[in-house]
Amino acid sequence: MEGLLPKLPLGDWIDAFVDWLTVTFEFIFDGITVGLEGIVDGLLAGLELIPSIILIILVTALAWWLAGKSIALFTLIGLFLIENLGYWEPMLETLALVLTSVFITVIIGLPVGIWASQKKTVKQIITPMLDFMQTMPAFVYLIPAIFFFSIGVVPGVVSSVIFAVPPTIRLTILGIQQVPADIIEATESFGSTTGQRLMKVQLPLAMPTIMAGINQSIMLALSMVVIASMVGAPGLGAEVYRAVTQIQIGTGFEAGLAIVIIAIILDRITQNIGKRKKVKK
Repeated sequence: MEGLLPKLPLGDWIDAFVDWLTVTFEFIFDGITVGLEGIVDGLLAGLELIPSIILIILVTALAWWLAGKSIALFTLIGLFLIENLGYWEPMLETLALVLTSVFITVIIGLPVGIWASQKKTVKQIITPMLDFMQTMPAFVYLIPAIFFFSIGVVPGVVSSVIFAVPPTIRLTILGIQQVPADIIEATESFGSTTGQRLMKVQLPLAMPTIMAGINQSIMLALSMVVIASMVGAPGLGAEVYRAVTQIQIGTGFEAGLAIVIIAIILDRITQNIGKRKKVKK
């Protein structure tokens, strides 16, 4: 049954707009591609220079310092298991992608969140955009990423950043705005400027909430990096995708287990960074 009105050619408009962007700003997309590939490759090369046993010991020591003995023991056993199963190299590739995505997410998310917390108009503009970004299915982000950046590492990083940035922005806004009003009034009574109040009072008090947002962004980036294996992103996600396409249940389970181990380690470490900051406060 045909509709009462002619169908809007929305898809055609989007295709035309994407084509225009690709042609007009091709040099920008090429520059972003080269830059992101350089960051990921450099980070991966740095991780590969460290022998697996040394890296396991270092990460275990970090987990012990931040999260305690039980998480350190889990980290030690989990990383040894990943190395034993033969997924060390894919794990490093996944870690490089996640760290790059989270680094860019924090660089974008923190300033935007701080800006929105200080300007009501900015918050009113940003909030519906964040709602749209968080409700859009993850697979949809891969489509424009492929058009702008072809296939490989870069669309995986770009789609991960877009998918993972909302929690950092939201919880940065929330953390700063939850600073008690009497503390803000006290700083104003002492004649502090907006910058002094932000840097010396609001951000330190909001840091646990901000770290919770970064923690959520890390988890979202990890999940998106796995999905991005469908467009050529390397790592554990590619191993899972290969196992699915070839119906290799055992291999898929092993790669999936490695992803779970990395997710738990990253989650517990970043969670406890926020807790330590809260205790120090």
